[in-house]
Amino acid sequence: MWRATPQSPRIFESDLADAGTRTPWFVVPLVFVPFVAFLVAWSFALVGAPSLVVGQFLIGWTAWTLMEYWLHRSVFHWVPATPWGPRFHFLMHGVHHDWFKDQLRLVMPPMVSLSLAVVVWSLIWVVQWGASAMLAPTWGPGFFAGIVFGYMVYDVTHYHLHHGKPVTRIGTLLRAHHNKHHHNPQYQDKKFGVSTTLWDHVFRTYE
Repeated sequence: MWRATPQSPRIFESDLADAGTRTPWFVVPLVFVPFVAFLVAWSFALVGAPSLVVGQFLIGWTAWTLMEYWLHRSVFHWVPATPWGPRFHFLMHGVHHDWFKDQLRLVMPPMVSLSLAVVVWSLIWVVQWGASAMLAPTWGPGFFAGIVFGYMVYDVTHYHLHHGKPVTRIGTLLRAHHNKHHHNPQYQDKKFGVSTTLWDHVFRTYE
């Protein structure tokens, strides 16, 4: 169990629930690399056309970057106007802004991310089934593989921007971009992209 420390304060009274809010960064690739490999292998088994599978994968990855931006902007920073609103916001994302040095609360716990993955896959499956006459049979797993890979890149990148030392130009720019969102009040409602700044440019929240 990952216990509370001064660097990772307690959120819940229950030891089990509180430990469940902490996840080491390496758990993300440990869980999702095999998952992505399975989805890609499934796509190739359905239709052995590399260009088709790669195209679907890249479209899925691009779709994730939009989801990343939208979730950060519209959900993570949403504070419902209810008595439980501030608590909801804190548990959803505020904890990260308040305790940004907490190394165990930077990536999403697998129980949450896998639950959301089931929801996303269910929606993709419904679309695949409803539009089967127009979509290749690899569309579902190929597209979903790109989304899951994009999520994994996002989570690991987010951790690295906070606790690593980017040495590439892209990494340095992304870190500066994200740090402004965290630490400069001028950008609290801007610079929502983490793994890419693409959608900040598109929706004019980059500056």
